[in-house]
Amino acid sequence: MKSLLVSTGELQHHLGDPLWVIFDCRHDLTDFQRGAKLYREGHIPGAHFAAVETDLSGQKTGANGRHPLPLPAVFMDFLARHGVANDSTVVAYDDSGGLYAARLWWMARWVGLTDVAVLDGGMPKWVSEGRDRSTETPPSERAPLSGHADPAAVWTAADVLRHLHDPEIALVDARTVERFRGEVEPIDPFAGRIPGALNRFYKNNLNPDLTFRPASDLEREFTALIGNRAPEDVVHYCGSGITACANLFAMEYAGLHGSQLYNGSWSEWLADPSRPTIPARQG
Repeated sequence: MKSLLVSTGELQHHLGDPLWVIFDCRHDLTDFQRGAKLYREGHIPGAHFAAVETDLSGQKTGANGRHPLPLPAVFMDFLARHGVANDSTVVAYDDSGGLYAARLWWMARWVGLTDVAVLDGGMPKWVSEGRDRSTETPPSERAPLSGHADPAAVWTAADVLRHLHDPEIALVDARTVERFRGEVEPIDPFAGRIPGALNRFYKNNLNPDLTFRPASDLEREFTALIGNRAPEDVVHYCGSGITACANLFAMEYAGLHGSQLYNGSWSEWLADPSRPTIPARQG
């Protein structure tokens, strides 16, 4: 398996390399315009912008969560239009510890790409080291890209409901402990969690400078969390399928391969009042 993390120095060395395609995934869940604004103000030279709300999400129905997955063909078309081929090295970055970059990383692997990485430390580390930035949008030349999405990588709400009391499955919630406990809910209409879920706040995977902690530390902590379950029996969720990808990435980086994503997450789970919650929904 190729490296899942790329250092700023390595990325600098490959700027201008036609085999490397870079995506700026900066975003703000409370200000959808922030990422594009920051991109226009300055980005890593050669980087393309990937909008979380459109390029990395599909159509919302009101019942499929805040960030449903796009159709695989639509996402592959987005990648191909920005020069991604089957043999490309794709690098994603953000300014939030990799949570949005991990979304693109997971989606690219979901449709069959294998050489995909996250920039360790993201834009903050790049800027702190005094590396060049650009305000120019790079030209996009369509590349040949083929493949198909892996249906086994994604769990549905029905899958979660069917395994709700299955001791073999670990459902891991990536949100803050306060949201997990149902004490606060800043985004979704109801606070709480899916019954039986475990909590691993995604920021626990990071150092204070937003670089990833050592893989050995993450391996030890995730193993303690999931017990004797196999990594393949771990399913990640969060509010809408974004930060869940950050935990899934961290497990892969830690050598715990094969965990799954419940992309609909809490925002989809809530849409059906018949689904159980903790604390129990009133009325």
